Amino acid sequence: MTKRDIVVRISNETDLVQQQVLDVVQRTLDYIAEAVAQGRKVELRNFGVFEVKIRKARIGRNPNAPANDVRIPPRAVVKFKPGKEMREAVLKLTPADIESAAEAPDSSGPEI
Repeated sequence: MTKRDIVVRISNETDLVQQQVLDVVQRTLDYIAEAVAQGRKVELRNFGVFEVKIRKARIGRNPNAPANDVRIPPRAVVKFKPGKEMREAVLKLTPADIESAAEAPDSSGPEI
């Protein structure tokens, strides 16, 4: 599912102009990204939580020169923890459900 698919679907369900829906969706995503970029936690009830975690420094290996260790510095990464409802819905999926969703266009709505 793309942002465009979301906009079209919301527009069809609400009879709002697609441009208005796009503006609201884009601003929502911008505000989420801005808050996360500032290191703040964004909690969307019944959806999930976006937060920044610090990854520890570690030693990596260069596959082209495995004898050489490469120091990987600590860094901030975005983590998403799905809400209870989403987590339970995903747990109900079978491998066949996932394969069929990936192969066929989604008739119930666009995928994200």
